[in-house]
Amino acid sequence: MKNSLYLLLVILLGFLFLSSSQTYEEQSLIENLEHWLPDKPMESSLESIQVSYGNGVISVESRGYYKFIEFFIRKGAHFVLFGLVGLTWFLLLSKWKPVRRFTFSILLTFICACLDEYHQSITGGRTPSFRDVRLDMAGAFFFIGSYAAVRWLLGKMKKIGKHSFS
Repeated sequence: MKNSLYLLLVILLGFLFLSSSQTYEEQSLIENLEHWLPDKPMESSLESIQVSYGNGVISVESRGYYKFIEFFIRKGAHFVLFGLVGLTWFLLLSKWKPVRRFTFSILLTFICACLDEYHQSITGGRTPSFRDVRLDMAGAFFFIGSYAAVRWLLGKMKKIGKHSFS
């Protein structure tokens, strides 16, 4: 199991490194989105959504439909990938006491997120952002917290099951 987790961590960090090595244009999803969503589904519903980010507002009006969708895909990728990185660290530190395990998995994820943004800063056409680090950390907290909550609930259900059949 541990070997699989190490492999997963290497794959995730490798993918993040490769992604940070690409310019914004190399990572662009616009052509694919135009192909997959030619009728711009839910455009009228999305037009009312505005997100403050950086020094501006992200909206369908300010960016256009496809760039607006791409923005959410990119930010969702930050959340999910670093959530998985955090959870993988958490699972790898399974022999540690819970508080120390949680603290170190969050710290290691934070270091990875900062290094990812630094790597973007030395890649042409990329802009590092501490907002992305915060989003990365939100993913880590969510994934680790969800895992811990599910484990706790399953433990409670198992105890209830034992008592109700005794």
